[in-house]
Amino acid sequence: MKEFWASVLDFAKDITNHVGIQLLPDFRCCQASQKADGSLVTQADHWADETIRRAIASRFPSHGILSEEGEHRFPDTEWCWIIDPLDGTTNFTRGIPIWGISLGLLYHGTPVFGYVHFPPIGQSFHGFWAGESGLPDIIPGAFMNEFSIHSSPDQLSSNHFFNLCSRSTSLLQQPFPCKIRMLGVASYNFITVATGAVLGGMEATPKIWDIAGAWVIVKAAGAVWVALASDPIFPLKVGQDYGGRSFPTLIVSRSELVDVFKSYIQQNQN
Repeated sequence: MKEFWASVLDFAKDITNHVGIQLLPDFRCCQASQKADGSLVTQADHWADETIRRAIASRFPSHGILSEEGEHRFPDTEWCWIIDPLDGTTNFTRGIPIWGISLGLLYHGTPVFGYVHFPPIGQSFHGFWAGESGLPDIIPGAFMNEFSIHSSPDQLSSNHFFNLCSRSTSLLQQPFPCKIRMLGVASYNFITVATGAVLGGMEATPKIWDIAGAWVIVKAAGAVWVALASDPIFPLKVGQDYGGRSFPTLIVSRSELVDVFKSYIQQNQN
């Protein structure tokens, strides 16, 4: 398995770097159209999605694929890649340099490897996490540009940060105990908790492709992932269409802060 994981990491690094280099000239210069769910999509999204899917099919032909711009139904395969080819399309089209490419590798429906690359800011994150997958010999760990990362042990204060998506603002009670930041990219909102930069984050309507790669990194870094809906997210179910499903999520740096932050979230979110 050691050689397999090395090949998975090398592949994720190479394909996201390749796609990122090709996307940079279109940054700020790409016209977007609106999808049915209100999110934006560009030709760059479609190109990146197709490029990554072809690369996976060539390198790992037995693996399934679920992607934002492609197939949304979870396949009946042992391994499945979940792709967000351009997380942060609105930032990408408006010229804000926080957007990325996210890959999650699932084993029997549970993420065990995640890789997220943010080309404009030169940051790449990856993680390994066996969790409840049943896979042996996975050494857990989370990394930024090859350096180990861990969520913050800090006590809550008004000088710490908490990340939000725009749809979460109406769900929080005020006054809030942290400084609020809105970065515009779901995976980056989550991962900054893993790096220790912020104490928590919330996304009201993330899709499975926003979650799969970051979930592993967050868990491996010691942060706590809280599903705000009643059902657990993983394992995913074979044949289920995940295109229209959202997974309200709270991320916190350590378990002691879960109830603290949940107390500021309106109950109608559950």
